[in-house]
Amino acid sequence: MQNAITWPERYLPGTGDNFVSNEVIVAGLTAARVWRLLTDTSQWEGYYDNVADISFPEGGGPVLGDGLVFSFGTFGFPPLAALVTEFQAPADGVPGRLSWTAKQDGAPQEKLDVLHAWLVEDLPGGRVRVLTQETQIGQPAAALAGERPNPMLNGHQAWLDGLISAARA
Repeated sequence: MQNAITWPERYLPGTGDNFVSNEVIVAGLTAARVWRLLTDTSQWEGYYDNVADISFPEGGGPVLGDGLVFSFGTFGFPPLAALVTEFQAPADGVPGRLSWTAKQDGAPQEKLDVLHAWLVEDLPGGRVRVLTQETQIGQPAAALAGERPNPMLNGHQAWLDGLISAARA
């Protein structure tokens, strides 16, 4: 049985306005190598072109950690206030887990509430599995969900592909 994302009730898949799930399983990498690139935000813009303006308004960073507050822009939204809500580095037999909430306040047509989660784990045979899922709540999320192709699905696949490519370099 494969490991799964741990979901707070508010963000359970299928209960929000948009949900996407992307996964890759590749050989020749380790969870530790992928994890280092995923959790170091100073690396993100080097392998993912849909992120900008990363900052740490309360200090800390660029490496993410449990309870860290940060912000970043993506998908044309102004920088979203984010909070790391789960952070567990991968270890022998234990998957890496990273989740953050991100919010945008404002009028109903602007308000957004997101949980973005990652799972990174070593698999037998020198393979690594990277799963990323996101639940979004709010009118902007519903609008994204209605677009074809779904920009969130494609954007997160680009993030995964860039992450794996960077880890191979």
